[in-house]
Amino acid sequence: MTNIPETGRSTRVQTRLVVIQILVLSLLGTLGGRLWYLQIREGSAYAKEASGNHVQQVVDPAVRGSILDARGVPLADNETRLVVSASRTDLLKMKDDGKAVLTKLAGVLGMKPQEVMEKVRLCDAKTPQPCWNGSPYQPIPITDEATPKQALQIRERAEDFPGITAEPQAVRRYPSPGGANTAQVLGYLSPVTDDEIQQAQDTDSPYLRSDQVGRSGLERQYDKALRGKAGVTRYEVDNLGRVIGEAESDAAQPGDNLVTSIDARVQRIAEYELNEAMKTARGEFDKNTGENYKADSGAVVVMEAKTGRVVAMASNPTYDPNAWVGGISAADYKKLTGKDSNYPLLNRAIQGQSAPGSTFKVISTAAAVEAGYDFDGGYPCTSSYSVGNQVFKNFESENFGPISLGRALEVSCDTVFYGLAHKEWQKDGGINPKKNANDYFFKAAHQFGLGKETGIDLPNEVTGRVPDRAWKQSYWEANKDAWCKTGKKDGSYVEKIAYENCLEGNKMRAGDEINYSIGQGDTLVTPIQMATIYAAISNGGTLYDPTVGKAVISADGKKVTEIEPTSHGKLPISKATRNKMDAALAGVATRGTAAWRFQNWPQDEIAMHAKTGTAEVYGKQTTSWFATYTKDYTVVMTISQAGTGSGASGPAVRKIYDALYGVQEDGSVDKKKALLPTPQKSLPKVRTDGTIAAPKITEDPAKKEKATEPGERAPADDQQGATTATPTGQNRNTRRRRRCTPRRGGSTGRRMLT
Repeated sequence: MTNIPETGRSTRVQTRLVVIQILVLSLLGTLGGRLWYLQIREGSAYAKEASGNHVQQVVDPAVRGSILDARGVPLADNETRLVVSASRTDLLKMKDDGKAVLTKLAGVLGMKPQEVMEKVRLCDAKTPQPCWNGSPYQPIPITDEATPKQALQIRERAEDFPGITAEPQAVRRYPSPGGANTAQVLGYLSPVTDDEIQQAQDTDSPYLRSDQVGRSGLERQYDKALRGKAGVTRYEVDNLGRVIGEAESDAAQPGDNLVTSIDARVQRIAEYELNEAMKTARGEFDKNTGENYKADSGAVVVMEAKTGRVVAMASNPTYDPNAWVGGISAADYKKLTGKDSNYPLLNRAIQGQSAPGSTFKVISTAAAVEAGYDFDGGYPCTSSYSVGNQVFKNFESENFGPISLGRALEVSCDTVFYGLAHKEWQKDGGINPKKNANDYFFKAAHQFGLGKETGIDLPNEVTGRVPDRAWKQSYWEANKDAWCKTGKKDGSYVEKIAYENCLEGNKMRAGDEINYSIGQGDTLVTPIQMATIYAAISNGGTLYDPTVGKAVISADGKKVTEIEPTSHGKLPISKATRNKMDAALAGVATRGTAAWRFQNWPQDEIAMHAKTGTAEVYGKQTTSWFATYTKDYTVVMTISQAGTGSGASGPAVRKIYDALYGVQEDGSVDKKKALLPTPQKSLPKVRTDGTIAAPKITEDPAKKEKATEPGERAPADDQQGATTATPTGQNRNTRRRRRCTPRRGGSTGRRMLT
């Protein structure tokens, strides 16, 4: 055994102690330096950040402004409902991602578990509706139709339903006053998305995670004004989440009310008569196809002729906008978007495009006069017009001999316009046009406002199409390869057309301009465009931007911002030409193609003007057009695959006028029964407490399914006196009867943490 000297052992111990001391001192020095850096050098920054980590925001949603008709009747407002919501964040913390809780919740609510689970899944490119397209951190509504018993059951057994809340909230409501649906005009709401929150961060109207935003119609167009500003209270909390003080608070500001030019009574009539006209057409036999007319869609516009304000706008097929409230179900979504739905979400008044047929002839008349043809000259109205081996027939092969342009409008003579258009095509150089061709017929269409948006205050308006030389060239370039691949010189009709288009689809052929002159061929227009044009003829030539919004009024009624009519141009016709055209269109209603629909009309008291249109579409039945105006209003109706203009649309348009003016069957005028003999000028009054002075709307079940007789009031009658309470209107959706409407002055929405 080796003995280690005591001095050697002592030296090694001392060395170890020194090393340990150095390490300890180094660690202390590092720690001290880090503390100095955090507390002194960067202390203020970290203090500020730490303070932020101990502040929670409580959001008090703003009450969305109401959308009112011209007299103050709510078309869209708010009501308090018991809403059951789920916190997706809380559910994902559970081992089964909350499936057990959601299944138990489905049992309480009387829903299927799968239906509840679909409500809380997030939307993406691969996930079909229903799904949640809002923020994943925002409470997701499962239903807004919970009964008090169901809500109490959930709240009393909170330990069985973690992450689930049942609270009263202010929810959007579309009451359909008196049955006036107005769905496509109003639009609908859905939750704001994270992308929208990010995009709006630096704007003057940022979104909060609790916001609902407009997705179509007026809800989208006027979203900023209607939405208001949510209140935010910031609370200081400790690390356990207990409130230790209030940092600051911003009160909620309710949204403004939007007053529209829509009259709910006229809207109801327009919707009802359009639907009745379509039903009647489906019972009529089409001798050209050997089956009944399909009458698959349609639209009608009622507009103030002197201002462009829309009094009624209906689109069919339609839907119940309440289907979107609280999140849409899979069944409802399929009904609205499926292959067999015929797309009821489309507003066919501004998004439905079709050839205008003979309603286009007012434009061709203006073009002919501009080209130098005398309005009162004599032009051959023969039974047919031939170009080479092509024969273009007059409607029903009628022959009226030499007639003026005015008479050609009255009897809707196609061959007069064939001849004029063909002559101008030849003057412009024919198939090989001159460098600066006049193109009067195409220029006139652009000057009348076709081929572009009218500027209506509704989103997603389409432009229609003027098939001029520039369009022909671009369309040919885009489709040439396909035409050349499928075209055959001696094939079927479609193959022959493809063959011709392959060779010279960019050329303006004689047949193209001839068809174009009577509103056929590749021309596409929308009902709102034609309403704007006929309103301009009525008012002396001003093309107004159509408007639905009339004024924005603050929630307390103190600030009123009127939306004044604006113009986008004048008709390219002289006063003399306009007056002659006006007289000819009056002749259409008294002795022309629409006379049989205006028998017993009080023409001396209320001058009626009209133009019928029957547009042929390859592979489909004819489209019905009926364009009319008085000194006050323009009414334009179109129905796809329904037959002639006066035959399918005529009766419905007549009944709309009967209701407006109070015209009785014998032609007398009963002003007491007139819904709106002159346009509404005054605005409804919004009181300082948020209530609205408006007529009371009642619904008469006996009249609901009854056809509207000439001069009869809308199936939903009203009383002329103003009410002193907030009008609620009766909801057509029978599932939602247990409702109460909150006062507009304050918020009834729940307060939520973000």
